[in-house]
Amino acid sequence: MAGYMAERYRRWFEYEKDSDAKVLAALSAAGASARKMKAFRKAVELAGHIAAARLLWLFRLGAAKEAPTDFFPRRLTLAELSRRMEKMHAAWSDYLAGIGEKKIASSFAYRSTEEIRYRNTVEDILTQLHGHSLYHRGQIAMLLRSAGVEPPATDFVFWAREPIGRARGVQRSAVRRVKKSGKRRRLS
Repeated sequence: MAGYMAERYRRWFEYEKDSDAKVLAALSAAGASARKMKAFRKAVELAGHIAAARLLWLFRLGAAKEAPTDFFPRRLTLAELSRRMEKMHAAWSDYLAGIGEKKIASSFAYRSTEEIRYRNTVEDILTQLHGHSLYHRGQIAMLLRSAGVEPPATDFVFWAREPIGRARGVQRSAVRRVKKSGKRRRLS
């Protein structure tokens, strides 16, 4: 079972990248009236915070040269949010590609935003980041709905499940083949 934990975190991050893409698509598809609403702006800022938090942790883990300067970005454009997400996705994909079980189990020290020193395992932080993104995507979904925008379905089970046969209500066009694993995943 070598590499089990590393594969789990890589898989979770693939799910997260897919969810981020769905959120960006929903934000981009919003009409002009929705984009003027405070709830929409807050949704964009929370998506920016997800990217900033992940980049901050890469810095704390020693895998990035600098920390983001705006942990809670304000007045973020969709184009800038997209760039930040792409940068974060690339950096985390690189980090996770080289991580192994020994590194995941290792401890590291860091300084919090309040300048307090702490120690955690890499596993603690990888788990935290997954939960952090889930939490804020839930908030984003509520904010989008309150702005009159239909939020995307980003539940893990929708991404991970594999239809068996021809289930009622499941269209073949809604299933794609994932090249790396050869498994089918529903795109809802």
